[in-house]
Amino acid sequence: MTARTEARKLADDELLIDRTFDAPAALVFRIWEDRDHMIRWLGPKAFTCTHLDSDFRPGGKWRACIVSDEYGESWMGGTYREIEKNRRIVYTFAWEDGRDQPEMETTITVDFTEEGGKTVQRFHQTPFISVESRDSHVGGWNECFDREQAYAENLAREAQS
Repeated sequence: MTARTEARKLADDELLIDRTFDAPAALVFRIWEDRDHMIRWLGPKAFTCTHLDSDFRPGGKWRACIVSDEYGESWMGGTYREIEKNRRIVYTFAWEDGRDQPEMETTITVDFTEEGGKTVQRFHQTPFISVESRDSHVGGWNECFDREQAYAENLAREAQS
């Protein structure tokens, strides 16, 4: 972390998750950019991504469905706001069924920083309508990033072979 981010205190309506991948930033970015990669890891561990449309460009829309035996289908979507190749993605996120935050969308910023062949992915989501709503996303996103990390690091190992 930089001194700037270490000194910054998060507000109650923000979620921040840092994750370090043993993979180059270009590869980690690519598995967000490429629908065929993203569909393999999007969703918590008990979920499968069954649908993903992604027009990966500023102003482009995305829409996905994740499914689990316990919860059934969960549809989500949004709009890409900013894309800086291999460095940053900014997009909106909203559940289509209005769960957690009726008719409220959040903004997600994902930054990718390469340090010594590893990538630090910084995920920031805001605003949440309550601390409880924010906290309800922590486990799901972390499980999603567990899947993303395993997938990215496997691809990195295959590329080195």
